[in-house]
Formats: sequence, C-alpha cells, structure tokens
Amino acid sequence: MKNSITKISLFIIIGLIIFGCNATKRVPDGKSLLTKNNIFVDGKKNNVEDVFNQLYQKQNSAILGYRLRLNIYNLAKEKTDSIYRAKFVNNPKKYNRKTKWLSKKQVKRLGESFWYSGVHNLLRKTGEAPVILDTVSTKKSIRRLKSYYYNRGYFDVTAKYKIDSISPKKVKLRYDIVKGNPYIVDSINSYISSKPLDSIYQLRKRNSFVRFGKRLEYSDFDTEKSRITEDFRNNGAFRFQQNYVNYVIDTINNKHLANVDLIIENESIRVEDSLYNVPFELYKISKVNIFTDHSPINQNLPIKDSAVYKDFTLYSVNKLKYRPKAITDGIFVTKGNYFSDNKTSLTSKYLSNLKVFNYPLIQYIEDEKQKNGLIANIYLSPRKKYTFGFSADFIHSNIQDFGISGNTFLSIRNVFNGAETFEIGARGSIGASKDFANPNNNFFNISEIGTDARLNFPRLFLPFKTDKIIPKTMIPYTTISVGYSKQTNIGLDKQNFTSSLVYNWTPRKNSAFRFDLLNIQFVKNINQSNYFNVYRSSYNALNQLAITYGADPSYFDTNGNLIINDGVNSFLNDVNTGLIVPSNNDAKSINSIVEQKSRLTEDNLIFASSISFSKTSQKDLSDNNFYVIKAKIESAGNFMSLAAGATNQTQDGYKTSFGVAFSQYIKTEFEYVKHWDLTRKKVLATKAFCGIAIPYGNSNSVPFSRSYFAGGTNDIRAWQSYGLGPGKTGSINDFNEANMKLLFSTEFRFNIFLKLNGALFVDAGNIWNVSDIATNPDAIFSGLKSLENIAVGSGFGLRYDFNFFVIRIDLGFKTFNPANPENEKWLKEMRFDKSVLNIGINYPF
Repeated sequence: MKNSITKISLFIIIGLIIFGCNATKRVPDGKSLLTKNNIFVDGKKNNVEDVFNQLYQKQNSAILGYRLRLNIYNLAKEKTDSIYRAKFVNNPKKYNRKTKWLSKKQVKRLGESFWYSGVHNLLRKTGEAPVILDTVSTKKSIRRLKSYYYNRGYFDVTAKYKIDSISPKKVKLRYDIVKGNPYIVDSINSYISSKPLDSIYQLRKRNSFVRFGKRLEYSDFDTEKSRITEDFRNNGAFRFQQNYVNYVIDTINNKHLANVDLIIENESIRVEDSLYNVPFELYKISKVNIFTDHSPINQNLPIKDSAVYKDFTLYSVNKLKYRPKAITDGIFVTKGNYFSDNKTSLTSKYLSNLKVFNYPLIQYIEDEKQKNGLIANIYLSPRKKYTFGFSADFIHSNIQDFGISGNTFLSIRNVFNGAETFEIGARGSIGASKDFANPNNNFFNISEIGTDARLNFPRLFLPFKTDKIIPKTMIPYTTISVGYSKQTNIGLDKQNFTSSLVYNWTPRKNSAFRFDLLNIQFVKNINQSNYFNVYRSSYNALNQLAITYGADPSYFDTNGNLIINDGVNSFLNDVNTGLIVPSNNDAKSINSIVEQKSRLTEDNLIFASSISFSKTSQKDLSDNNFYVIKAKIESAGNFMSLAAGATNQTQDGYKTSFGVAFSQYIKTEFEYVKHWDLTRKKVLATKAFCGIAIPYGNSNSVPFSRSYFAGGTNDIRAWQSYGLGPGKTGSINDFNEANMKLLFSTEFRFNIFLKLNGALFVDAGNIWNVSDIATNPDAIFSGLKSLENIAVGSGFGLRYDFNFFVIRIDLGFKTFNPANPENEKWLKEMRFDKSVLNIGINYPF
C-alpha cells in the first residue's frame, strides 16, 4: 500500500512539472515570450553585467538553463474567484448542499481560502510572470545602450536590434552595438579663482583620475570631483562643496581628441537680496569644546562643571566624571590645525569605539573673534553606566537528553573614570543523561558552571609610551580577561582556567592587528577514570583485542565485555608484562591507544603569546568582489622553560610549573578567502587554509585545545566534525585531531528566487601528524606524497537570507575518501545514505 501511495505521489509531481513546463502557457495569442537577450559589441558577444543592466526587458531567470520561477508561475490558476463562483452557478444543488452546513457568508469566504485561492496567489508570488516582448521597451534599451557607451567616450556609437522568432510564441533579441573610435583627453587646464585652493590642487594633481591620453569617461569626472572636494575639505576648505567643481569639454573637429578645462569659481554668498562672489578661505580650529554629558532631549541644561586640559575645554551638566586625557586622546580635531573631514570622522569612530558614549555629534561654527577660525563643539551622550542581561535556553545533544542553560552578564562603563569598561558574566547548565551513573536517581545528573570577566582599556596598557609606534589614529585598546569553568559528569569533568592580556589596533582601514602578550590556559581533568566511557572507539578496539587474545575471564562483565576500568587496566598490564603477546600490528594499535589516553587525560598548562593580522578589501556587506587575508603566529612555553630551568622544577623528565608539565610548541596559520562577483546574483567563493603546530622542548605533542580537526559545517562538509583523518587512518578515534591541516574550498552561489539561494561546493583537505608522538605511518605527513591523502567532498545546499543572518543547509558527499581501499576511494560513497547533513548560520566563508 505504501509503495502504491509513493508511486501515485511521484506521478502527480511529475505531471505537475510537465504541465508547468509549458513556458508559453500564459503568453497571450499574438504575443511572444522573450527567451534570450544577446548583445554583440563590435561583432563580439558581450556578457558584462553593467551592459545587460541597461536593458529594460530581461528574459525570465533560469537555473542551469531551467526557468524554474516561470514554470512555478504557470502552475497557478488564473481568476480563481471566477472559477469558484462558476462551480456553483453550473451546479446549484452543490451550492445548496454547502449552505446547509455552512452559512452563505462562509461559503463565499471558502473561495478566498488558501486551498481555492491562496495557493495560487503563493505560486504567482513565488514564481515569475512571463516576459512578453515589448518593442517600446526594446527601443528604450537601445537608447540606454547608446548612452552607456557615450558616457564612456564613444560619442559616435550606433546601435540596432533584431527580433528572431525561434518557435511559436517564442523570440529572442539581438542587440548590435558599434562603438566607433573613443575620444581621448588631449589636454587639461585648470582655472581656480581661489589661490589657496589652486595651491592645494597643484600640489596633488598627479593623483587626478582625468589624465592626458586617457579615454574620456564621465565616471572619471565624477570620481575626480569627489577627490578634489575631499582634498580641499581635508585641508581647511570648510565652506567648499562639490557643486563648485565644473568641467568644460571641447572636442576638436573630428580627430577624437578633447580639451578639458577644470573651472572652480569663487564662493557665492547671498546677503539679503545681493549675491557676492568671494574667494574660498582655509579655516583653522580656534577652540575645541567637549560636552561630556549632552542630552539630546534637554539641550539647554545649565553647565555646572568644566575643566581645561591642554587646548580642550570640557563641560558637564553634572560633576565631571571622566579624566580629561581619557577623552581628549580620541579627539583628533585640535586647536591650530586646519579643518579636516577625515579628522572629524576619525574622532567620531574613536569615541564610538569607547563603548561609553552613543554616536557623538560634532558641529562647527565660525569664530566671530578670529578670522577664518572655527569652534568645534563635540557633544557626547553617555550610555547607561550599568547594563544587566540574562538569557536561557533548552539543550538536546549527543551528551544530554534534556538540559537547561542560562547565562547572565553585568557591564560597567567608565570604571576608573578613564572610559574603561568592565564586563562580568556567569553561565551554567544542568542536564539529564542516561549514559552516566545515577545512584541517587536524580533527573538532572550532569552540570557545567562558569564565569568570565573582562576589562577593556581604550589605549595600550603598557608602562611606556607607544604613540610613535602605534599612534592614536590606529585606535588601540587593551583587553584583560579571566575565566573559569567546571564540568560534572561531562566527559572527563574538566576544570578550565583561562587568562589573557591582549592588544588590538587598526593600522589602516579594513586591516587589524592583535597581539596576545599573554594567553594562559590551565585544564585539569578531574574524572580521568571516565576516559573509556567517553572514547568508545578506543574501548571497543581494546575489548575486541582482549577477546581475540583470550584475556582472563575475570576481566569481563556478564555481557562478555571488558570491565571499565579494572578489566581494561588488567588487560593492558598483561600486555606490558608479556602474559599476552599480541602481533606487531596489534601491539602498535594498543600502544597508540595508551599514548592517546595518556595525552588526553593529562592536565595541560599553556603559557602562549601570539600575533595575528587580518585584512579585507570588502567595502560593505553588498560587496561580493573582495578578498580576506588572515595570518597568525603563536609560541608557547618559552618563558616557562626559562623559569623552570632556573628553579630546576622537573617531574618524570619534564619541566613543570605549579606541579604541571607545561606545553611548548610553535604554531602558525594562514587563511585566504576570495569572492568573485559573477553578476546576476551569482558568486564564486574560494578559501585556502594551512596550519601547523610543532611541539618541541618540553612537549612531544600539541595540547588537544590547540590541535586541528577536520569535518563539520564550516569545514569539509562531507564528514562530521572530528570524523576525518589523520591522513588515511579512517577516523579510528572518537575525536580525531592532529597538528597539521590543509583545507581548500570552492563554492558557487546563485539565487533561486526571492531570498532563497542555492550553492554547489567542493571541499578538499585533511589533517596529519608532524614531528610529534604519533607513530602510525598512515597518520604522519611525510612529504608531497602525503598529499595524495587529501580528502574531497562535494555537494549542494540551500540558504535563506533573513537580511541580518542566513540559515544554511548543506548536503555533503564523500567524493574521495583516502581511508578506503585503493580501488574504492573515488565516488564509491556518493549516495544519500552516506551523505552528511550540515545546518549552520551564515556562510561558511
């Protein structure tokens, strides 16, 4: 029965698709569906998006050549209200039957319901109406195409179109553009009436976008107007506006050459009914006033406190709550300097980044006591000193059957009257899990608690001055943080303490540096005896080996499995003492399990320092043609090694601090992301990542928290997190990690309809062990030959854009699995039952 229903449903869906695939179904008689626009420029086909955007009529959108939205639209019925009424007009008895158990009003409203009308409205809204050829729009397109090339210096451009009928009710359009020879800038002359402005222009005219020998493009003139205006206003021309910049272009006969005259007249000032022209003057800042507790609602409150610091005057309605230097450090509008829009913007950005004030208001008024002087008034509206918040959530995971989590935080602004901010928060969760012993039969038997505190300084918190190296214009700040968390009945019941001292600054727009002078992490595993309950793969491997080699029956429980931990430890002891002699391969497997257990259960103490750099060319969120570069170098354990060597603190051959062997390694990472805008809401995105962490000195392996894993929602999506590698080992552990990683991803993104987007992707990469304790040759990177073990995953996904975030669903297939036998590596797992479903927020890169 179920198979019959499935087949019937399949036939219905196929029938609907076939019915909807009649592209001309909604095209009226005598009209034609526009199926294609082809633009040829000088005889060559042109696919540039800017050129196609000039067309008034574009063909219906398509995905891989299939007009999905048009066919969805065609599935909708027209005039559903008339169809509904006709059903009762043709069958009055049916109407009478309806009105016996529904009122006449309800019967009428039934025709407006989703089943009769709403579903068809939805199909029309989701779909796309057929684009009917309109020659009036075609002629408009011709005019716009000519204008497009005219504005790019092709004054002799010609254009025509041709309609080709390809089938009944279907046509395509061909546009033929002949550009002709472009006009070239032959000379540039400037006529600037104001001498100060002329001096500024002559000083930097080499930066002009309008140059001798360049093709005449109107967009260059607009860009040059903006450049001139910006240059003038950053050098004191307070009253100057862009509309004063004008150009006169004179073409010489028919030689396709143009003389360009730049004309900037004097300022026009209206006094009563008279209009005067006066030269532009350069203005300097004569005074800077800072209102530290301005209220936009009550702007006329009397000033009760003030202070003068250097060339700044600070005012307050109440008692002044800030040390003057903390605020003036971020004021780049200074007395005696020329007015500058850039300095105004930088001041606003710096003051906003303090997180103590709302966005500042900076106003300038002319100083009546000083010629060409400006008074800068900076109005600061303080945020609330205290902010408190909390949240709660429900949890379900592979660890917890049911859980409740919550966190709370308190923010305190201007803690030491120097615009500092202090944040402290607490978090906790309780949960129920049937996987753990529960002698008291409590419903909630697992828990985690934690607390974090962070103090931010709006400067580099150092005992010496750094202004010459990292000036205030780079907006530096310092963060000191500490944190603690504790788990109960979760994994190995870790206790985790963290602390850091971090410096941040932005040397230029869209680039940033982060220097972790000190990053401390101490991890203590309280419940080490729970290891084999958590890492079941290791336990299962030992259990099978114990059965194979006939271990003492007392080591097993009533189900024939090794007892945790007594049976496991006894079996391992028998192997070590020679009572059980496994084969070489099995002995290596046992040693590997023991080494991993020792590594993952040991306490970790990490004293690290690192420096990170990031840069992006992305202008805004709508920019889909950009790159991102990230790089990081981290070193751990060097200072502790010197300190431990001086005090001669050792344990089992390792140097210790506070009784714990500290980690020592060096780690470096590099990431490059590039996006190409392919036009028409299509984007090609790529990502390359490489990272390696080498242990040395006091360590023979990298701590788990600093190692790499592969797989997951933002990684190689055909594998689960921690489910790939190392190398071609086949993910023999529960949490597979290593100290080297390569990752390459490519994703083609396209719009399906409205805010629903699709993607096709390929991910490649793996993790390996390098220069550490690992002995399995399949897991070790041994040179270029190991690159043949790079795994490849491919798949497709859907993304829905909510404007402020994106919901993403990706389905990954194992295209090349290095862990499989030689003849089964490629394409053997390209099946839905072997696929991996990934659900994430926002794009993976």
